[in-house]
Amino acid sequence: MKKGIVAFLFILITQISVAQEFLGNIQIQSQKIQGIDPSLWTTMQTSMYEFMNNRIWSNYNFKTEERIQFSMVFTMASVVGGDDFTGTLNLVMKRPVYGTDYQTDILNLVDKDIHFKYIPYQSMEYVDGTYSNNLTSILAYYAYLMLGLDFDTFSPLGGTPFYEKAMAVVSSAQSSQERGWQSFDGSENRYHLIENLLNPSYVEMRKFLYEYHLKGMDVMSENVEGARIDIGKSIKYFQNVYDKRSGLYLLQVMIQTKRDEIINIYKEATPMEKTNMLNIMKAIDPANGTRYDMVNDK
Repeated sequence: MKKGIVAFLFILITQISVAQEFLGNIQIQSQKIQGIDPSLWTTMQTSMYEFMNNRIWSNYNFKTEERIQFSMVFTMASVVGGDDFTGTLNLVMKRPVYGTDYQTDILNLVDKDIHFKYIPYQSMEYVDGTYSNNLTSILAYYAYLMLGLDFDTFSPLGGTPFYEKAMAVVSSAQSSQERGWQSFDGSENRYHLIENLLNPSYVEMRKFLYEYHLKGMDVMSENVEGARIDIGKSIKYFQNVYDKRSGLYLLQVMIQTKRDEIINIYKEATPMEKTNMLNIMKAIDPANGTRYDMVNDK
């Protein structure tokens, strides 16, 4: 009987472990703040890590090798009263490329509106559709955002349910008075990023995510030329969205995320392919126009 119970628990634990979606790394950089017990930062980092990685965020069973890899670097700028923190967050999300050991960046952004209260050893709880504190809401928002982006790269518009959950986080935070959640806080914040992803007017950005990754990057190991052709087609979605709204936050984030990778991909391209890429990327990313000339570096 005891053996049966042990076997059941082993199976249950195994199922739970493969259901978890994230395999993330979280760092707290606190060099700017003096006079704080270093153990606070360690405890804070551990609490965030466990909240993101140990919680089950969806109904999908992720195999260990399928778990979404990310890094969050919180750079703390100030602390008031020992429990009120401000700073910034740099989030980088990666995705494996089929048939290789290469990891491609799906998201690389800086959130400048980080403000939260944190009490060591206090349980971090989050319930969908409710707002209890800013820290768990920020983490939940980015968890659902990353799930949506991941699913969008594997199936056309596959991330919609998760974007809707991220938007629900935004909606529940509207009464919080915290920056980053409202449309009027600025054009580059959490509200605008998820609004852009759900807005039908900019659906081509999501088509880019699918075609660039599944039809392009995932084919690269077997057919470099064919993959590059499909990547070239997907880049045209950037141009189409730019023509609609040049300052779109989602477009800026994707360009920032993919700029260096696109340059590296096209270093071995034909002269015509390079010209087509340069014409698009220099037009939509003029501030970094000269960087794209690196495509001709040997």
